[in-house]
Amino acid sequence: MPQTNGRTSRRDIYLKLRHMVLTLELAPGAALSENELAASLAVSRTPVRESLILLAQEGLVQVFPKVGSFVSRVDPAQVADAQFLREAVELASLHALPERLDPAVVEDLRVNLDRQKRGALDLEEFFELDEAFHQNLMRLSGHGNVWTTVAAAKGHLDRARRLGLHENVSPAAFVAQHSEIFEAIVGGDVPRAHTAMRTHLRAVFSDIERIRAHSPELFATDASSVPVRRNVVVWE
Repeated sequence: MPQTNGRTSRRDIYLKLRHMVLTLELAPGAALSENELAASLAVSRTPVRESLILLAQEGLVQVFPKVGSFVSRVDPAQVADAQFLREAVELASLHALPERLDPAVVEDLRVNLDRQKRGALDLEEFFELDEAFHQNLMRLSGHGNVWTTVAAAKGHLDRARRLGLHENVSPAAFVAQHSEIFEAIVGGDVPRAHTAMRTHLRAVFSDIERIRAHSPELFATDASSVPVRRNVVVWE
């Protein structure tokens, strides 16, 4: 963990903890100990506390006075909001595609798809390729920088997507959807790309319902619910 200065250290700790939350290393609903996190990251409690405050502002952590701090459970309402934003932006980008596509970006997309099709990828490798694929689609429309805004708003959505990927034996279905979107775009068939993209992006909703049926503790059901301290802290 770089320690070049206080500012860099705090930023690094925030990014590390955010990554741990988004990748489910810190599971939805998990209790957070500043002492334990500080020890595991080999830093003082101050940057950990500051990072948890920032994550709370993003809705990824909840702090309950006299009870403790917890990783927020996945909120289907926030997933839906992030999905609405993402879908609006990505579908709009398809209609902003120029008549002549940037050949360098098209090649990046081809290489990305080839890597996806090789198989034997772990969840995070596929997730990174998935993110790069969608960002490159935005680049084709000339709006690649918008992806940063979309990515910052979709923490709950990304966790729901990862939960879905954990349950799928193979990401082959998503790879096939990516291929269909790409082929439609390079073939100049924007309506087909639009339909395929919308179907692809909305798959997360069926994942949520399936996972919530057997693991309801991972999802928020009542915004006012507070963990209860018994011998251990539990959600009710």
